Amino acid sequence: MKIEQDIALALRLADAAGDAIRPYFRNGLSAERKADATPVTIADQAAEEAMRRILKAEAARDTIIGEEFGTDEGSSVRTWVLDPIDGTVSFIAGRPIFGTLIALLVDGWPVLGIIDQPILGERWIGASGRATTFNGREVRTRACRELSEAMLATTGPQYFDDHQGAHFMALAARTDHRRMMMGGDCYNYGLLASGQIDLVCEAGLKLHDWAALVPVVEGAGGTMCDWNGDPLNARSDGHVLAIGDPARLEDVVEALACHH
Repeated sequence: MKIEQDIALALRLADAAGDAIRPYFRNGLSAERKADATPVTIADQAAEEAMRRILKAEAARDTIIGEEFGTDEGSSVRTWVLDPIDGTVSFIAGRPIFGTLIALLVDGWPVLGIIDQPILGERWIGASGRATTFNGREVRTRACRELSEAMLATTGPQYFDDHQGAHFMALAARTDHRRMMMGGDCYNYGLLASGQIDLVCEAGLKLHDWAALVPVVEGAGGTMCDWNGDPLNARSDGHVLAIGDPARLEDVVEALACHH
């Protein structure tokens, strides 16, 4: 199957997920419900079910891994990885910076990724061998001459353990930390691909959290890797870096490593 057909299928998945999610956004229920029946849970499940229905009909041999409903083993080397709502806290708080993440992996390596923000109508599409687009327009990461000028983002300090947090702060200290951004989940990676920020650093990510981000960032000229600088694949441990200007890769890995 050609990449164009895969992209077209992924776009239909994103459309279906967005249709399922929008009715639950800012609907006033999120505070009162119990954890097991919050609107985000209902929205998550509805969105993933909608995507799985399409994949079962049109890509029946492919494996599906989703945050809500686990793994359906297929017989091909292809795996679709779905995260219906990445950025649950933002969703619950009514902040439209969560996203639906859709990835296609071949032999464990991400070849296609979509970040979709269904409230703002913003969509990044990345695929191997082609330029990343944002709402149909090609985007590029920006140059970053010095790590000290870099704008760094992370979802939040609460997601690092003490050890990881110390390494993160060692990196932050070498960036333009007055402009550091907290919060944003997948949205930060779209902004990095669009040349708005320079670095994202996170730990504890699952495959469904990062798989879609790799083609988006790399198709815009950036690089994604683990904290050692190694490429991400299905066996990676969840320490994730996105770097807009690959020239800064060594600086970033060195800064992360030098916690005393």
